[in-house]
Amino acid sequence: MIRASLDKQPHEVASMFDDVAERYDLTNDLLSLGQDRVWRKEVAKAVDARPAQKILDLAAGTATSSLPFARTGAYVVPCDFSLGMLRVGKKNHPWLPLTAGDATKLPFKDDTFDAVTISFGLRNVQDTDAALSELYRVTKPGGRVVICEFSHPTWAPFRTVYTEYLMRALPPVARAVSSNPDAYVYLAESIRAWPNQPELAERLRKAGWSKVAWRNLTGGVVALHRGFKTV
Repeated sequence: MIRASLDKQPHEVASMFDDVAERYDLTNDLLSLGQDRVWRKEVAKAVDARPAQKILDLAAGTATSSLPFARTGAYVVPCDFSLGMLRVGKKNHPWLPLTAGDATKLPFKDDTFDAVTISFGLRNVQDTDAALSELYRVTKPGGRVVICEFSHPTWAPFRTVYTEYLMRALPPVARAVSSNPDAYVYLAESIRAWPNQPELAERLRKAGWSKVAWRNLTGGVVALHRGFKTV
Protein backbone atom coordinates (compact mmCIF):
# COMPACT_ATOMS: atom_id res chain seq x y z
CA MET A 1 0.00 0.00 0.00
CA ILE A 2 1.22 3.49 -0.88
CA ARG A 3 0.54 6.79 0.82
CA ALA A 4 1.52 9.85 -1.20
CA SER A 5 3.61 12.60 0.36
CA LEU A 6 2.62 16.26 0.27
CA ASP A 7 5.15 17.01 -2.48
CA LYS A 8 2.66 15.04 -4.63
CA GLN A 9 4.96 12.94 -6.75
CA PRO A 10 2.72 11.79 -9.63
CA HIS A 11 3.64 8.09 -9.38
CA GLU A 12 2.89 8.09 -5.63
CA VAL A 13 -0.49 9.79 -6.05
CA ALA A 14 -1.49 7.53 -8.95
CA SER A 15 -0.48 4.37 -7.06
CA MET A 16 -2.33 5.54 -3.95
CA PHE A 17 -5.54 6.00 -5.92
CA ASP A 18 -5.02 2.67 -7.66
CA ASP A 19 -5.08 1.08 -4.19
CA VAL A 20 -8.41 2.66 -3.16
CA ALA A 21 -10.20 2.47 -6.52
CA GLU A 22 -12.56 -0.44 -5.80
CA ARG A 23 -14.24 1.17 -2.77
CA TYR A 24 -13.46 4.82 -3.49
CA ASP A 25 -17.02 6.02 -4.17
CA LEU A 26 -18.45 4.21 -1.14
CA THR A 27 -15.71 5.52 1.14
CA ASN A 28 -16.23 9.09 -0.03
CA ASP A 29 -19.96 8.81 0.58
CA LEU A 30 -19.38 7.64 4.15
CA LEU A 31 -16.62 10.10 5.04
CA SER A 32 -18.54 13.10 3.70
CA LEU A 33 -21.77 11.95 5.43
CA GLY A 34 -23.43 11.90 2.02
CA GLN A 35 -22.53 15.50 1.23
CA ASP A 36 -20.46 14.48 -1.80
CA ARG A 37 -23.69 13.79 -3.69
CA VAL A 38 -24.93 17.31 -2.95
CA TRP A 39 -21.62 18.81 -4.05
CA ARG A 40 -21.63 16.90 -7.34
CA LYS A 41 -25.14 18.12 -8.10
CA GLU A 42 -23.91 21.69 -7.64
CA VAL A 43 -20.99 21.00 -9.98
CA ALA A 44 -23.40 19.74 -12.65
CA LYS A 45 -25.48 22.92 -12.33
CA ALA A 46 -22.40 25.13 -12.57
CA VAL A 47 -20.98 23.31 -15.61
CA ASP A 48 -24.41 23.56 -17.28
CA ALA A 49 -23.60 20.96 -19.94
CA ARG A 50 -25.77 21.04 -23.06
CA PRO A 51 -26.47 18.49 -25.80
CA ALA A 52 -23.54 18.07 -28.25
CA GLN A 53 -21.16 20.13 -26.10
CA LYS A 54 -17.76 18.63 -25.33
CA ILE A 55 -16.99 18.39 -21.62
CA LEU A 56 -13.65 17.39 -20.06
CA ASP A 57 -14.04 15.84 -16.61
CA LEU A 58 -10.50 15.82 -15.27
CA ALA A 59 -9.52 13.66 -12.28
CA ALA A 60 -12.73 11.77 -13.01
CA GLY A 61 -11.57 8.66 -11.16
CA THR A 62 -14.19 5.96 -11.65
CA ALA A 63 -16.24 8.36 -13.84
CA THR A 64 -19.07 8.70 -11.33
CA SER A 65 -18.66 12.48 -11.61
CA SER A 66 -19.07 12.27 -15.41
CA LEU A 67 -22.52 10.71 -15.43
CA PRO A 68 -24.54 13.93 -14.88
CA PHE A 69 -22.86 15.50 -17.92
CA ALA A 70 -23.51 12.45 -20.09
CA ARG A 71 -27.20 12.50 -19.12
CA THR A 72 -27.60 15.98 -20.64
CA GLY A 73 -26.59 14.70 -24.08
CA ALA A 74 -23.14 16.27 -23.89
CA TYR A 75 -20.04 14.35 -25.03
CA VAL A 76 -18.05 13.93 -21.83
CA VAL A 77 -14.46 12.69 -21.64
CA PRO A 78 -13.54 11.33 -18.19
CA CYS A 79 -9.78 11.71 -17.75
CA ASP A 80 -7.56 10.50 -14.90
CA PHE A 81 -3.96 9.40 -14.37
CA SER A 82 -4.83 6.49 -12.07
CA LEU A 83 -5.15 3.40 -14.24
CA GLY A 84 -6.75 1.55 -11.34
CA MET A 85 -9.51 4.14 -11.14
CA LEU A 86 -10.02 4.03 -14.90
CA ARG A 87 -10.28 0.24 -14.90
CA VAL A 88 -13.06 0.37 -12.29
CA GLY A 89 -14.76 3.16 -14.24
CA LYS A 90 -14.59 1.22 -17.50
CA LYS A 91 -16.06 -1.86 -15.82
CA ASN A 92 -18.97 0.16 -14.40
CA HIS A 93 -19.51 2.54 -17.34
CA PRO A 94 -18.16 0.84 -20.49
CA TRP A 95 -19.82 3.31 -22.85
CA LEU A 96 -17.82 6.29 -21.60
CA PRO A 97 -14.54 7.25 -23.36
CA LEU A 98 -12.33 7.04 -20.29
CA THR A 99 -8.89 8.46 -21.04
CA ALA A 100 -5.56 8.26 -19.21
CA GLY A 101 -3.92 11.65 -18.87
CA ASP A 102 -1.74 13.87 -16.69
CA ALA A 103 -3.34 17.20 -15.68
CA THR A 104 -0.09 19.04 -16.38
CA LYS A 105 0.25 17.58 -19.93
CA LEU A 106 -3.22 16.87 -21.23
CA PRO A 107 -3.49 14.63 -24.32
CA PHE A 108 -5.90 16.96 -26.13
CA LYS A 109 -5.56 19.65 -28.81
CA ASP A 110 -5.94 23.36 -28.13
CA ASP A 111 -9.49 24.78 -27.99
CA THR A 112 -11.23 21.38 -27.81
CA PHE A 113 -13.79 21.61 -25.00
CA ASP A 114 -16.79 23.83 -24.31
CA ALA A 115 -16.31 23.29 -20.58
CA VAL A 116 -13.64 21.74 -18.37
CA THR A 117 -14.14 20.66 -14.79
CA ILE A 118 -12.22 18.97 -12.01
CA SER A 119 -13.70 17.85 -8.69
CA PHE A 120 -11.52 17.02 -5.68
CA GLY A 121 -8.51 16.42 -7.90
CA LEU A 122 -6.67 19.69 -8.39
CA ARG A 123 -5.39 19.45 -4.82
CA ASN A 124 -3.55 16.23 -5.76
CA VAL A 125 -1.73 17.62 -8.80
CA GLN A 126 1.95 18.32 -8.25
CA ASP A 127 1.93 21.60 -10.23
CA THR A 128 -1.41 23.38 -9.73
CA ASP A 129 -0.54 26.32 -11.96
CA ALA A 130 0.50 24.06 -14.84
CA ALA A 131 -2.82 22.20 -14.56
CA LEU A 132 -4.82 25.45 -14.61
CA SER A 133 -2.90 26.55 -17.71
CA GLU A 134 -3.50 23.21 -19.41
CA LEU A 135 -7.21 23.42 -18.69
CA TYR A 136 -7.18 26.89 -20.23
CA ARG A 137 -5.32 25.65 -23.31
CA VAL A 138 -7.79 22.87 -24.13
CA THR A 139 -10.88 25.05 -23.58
CA LYS A 140 -12.56 26.76 -26.53
CA PRO A 141 -12.65 30.58 -26.53
CA GLY A 142 -15.79 31.53 -24.63
CA GLY A 143 -15.67 28.24 -22.72
CA ARG A 144 -15.72 27.78 -18.97
CA VAL A 145 -13.97 26.04 -16.12
CA VAL A 146 -15.58 24.75 -12.92
CA ILE A 147 -13.40 23.58 -10.04
CA CYS A 148 -14.87 21.84 -7.02
CA GLU A 149 -12.35 21.42 -4.24
CA PHE A 150 -12.14 21.16 -0.49
CA SER A 151 -11.49 24.59 0.95
CA HIS A 152 -11.52 26.55 4.20
CA PRO A 153 -14.70 26.95 6.29
CA THR A 154 -15.58 30.61 6.68
CA TRP A 155 -16.80 30.49 10.31
CA ALA A 156 -13.81 30.21 12.66
CA PRO A 157 -15.42 27.96 15.35
CA PHE A 158 -16.63 25.52 12.69
CA ARG A 159 -13.23 25.63 10.98
CA THR A 160 -11.63 24.40 14.21
CA VAL A 161 -14.14 21.55 14.58
CA TYR A 162 -13.70 20.61 10.93
CA THR A 163 -9.92 20.48 11.22
CA GLU A 164 -10.23 18.22 14.25
CA TYR A 165 -12.57 15.93 12.30
CA LEU A 166 -10.13 15.69 9.43
CA MET A 167 -7.17 14.69 11.52
CA ARG A 168 -8.85 12.64 14.28
CA ALA A 169 -12.14 11.18 13.07
CA LEU A 170 -11.40 10.65 9.39
CA PRO A 171 -8.48 8.17 9.72
CA PRO A 172 -10.37 5.73 12.02
CA VAL A 173 -13.41 5.77 9.74
CA ALA A 174 -11.14 5.23 6.73
CA ARG A 175 -9.52 2.25 8.47
CA ALA A 176 -12.95 0.66 8.80
CA VAL A 177 -14.07 1.07 5.20
CA SER A 178 -11.05 1.69 2.94
CA SER A 179 -8.52 -0.74 1.51
CA ASN A 180 -5.80 1.88 2.08
CA PRO A 181 -6.61 4.06 5.12
CA ASP A 182 -3.22 5.81 4.93
CA ALA A 183 -4.41 7.38 1.69
CA TYR A 184 -7.06 9.24 3.65
CA VAL A 185 -4.49 10.55 6.12
CA TYR A 186 -2.72 12.08 3.11
CA LEU A 187 -6.04 13.48 1.85
CA ALA A 188 -6.73 15.12 5.22
CA GLU A 189 -3.26 16.68 5.30
CA SER A 190 -3.56 17.90 1.71
CA ILE A 191 -6.89 19.58 2.50
CA ARG A 192 -5.33 21.50 5.40
CA ALA A 193 -2.42 22.62 3.20
CA TRP A 194 -4.61 23.76 0.27
CA PRO A 195 -4.95 27.51 -0.59
CA ASN A 196 -8.04 29.33 0.60
CA GLN A 197 -10.78 30.60 -1.72
CA PRO A 198 -9.27 34.00 -2.69
CA GLU A 199 -5.81 32.47 -3.21
CA LEU A 200 -7.12 29.83 -5.63
CA ALA A 201 -9.13 32.50 -7.47
CA GLU A 202 -5.95 34.51 -7.98
CA ARG A 203 -4.14 31.47 -9.39
CA LEU A 204 -6.97 31.00 -11.88
CA ARG A 205 -6.59 34.61 -13.02
CA LYS A 206 -2.83 34.18 -13.44
CA ALA A 207 -3.50 31.15 -15.67
CA GLY A 208 -5.56 33.39 -17.97
CA TRP A 209 -9.12 32.80 -16.78
CA SER A 210 -11.44 35.80 -16.60
CA LYS A 211 -14.63 36.58 -14.62
CA VAL A 212 -13.31 34.35 -11.84
CA ALA A 213 -15.69 33.85 -8.92
CA TRP A 214 -16.39 31.28 -6.26
CA ARG A 215 -19.27 30.02 -4.16
CA ASN A 216 -18.95 28.24 -0.82
CA LEU A 217 -20.75 24.96 -0.16
CA THR A 218 -21.34 23.51 3.31
CA GLY A 219 -19.98 26.64 4.94
CA GLY A 220 -16.77 26.62 2.94
CA VAL A 221 -15.86 22.96 3.48
CA VAL A 222 -16.00 22.91 -0.31
CA ALA A 223 -15.77 25.80 -2.78
CA LEU A 224 -16.89 25.99 -6.40
CA HIS A 225 -14.60 28.21 -8.48
CA ARG A 226 -15.61 29.30 -11.97
CA GLY A 227 -13.91 31.18 -14.79
CA PHE A 228 -14.16 31.84 -18.51
CA LYS A 229 -11.77 31.83 -21.44
CA THR A 230 -12.05 35.16 -23.21
CA VAL A 231 -13.19 35.03 -26.83
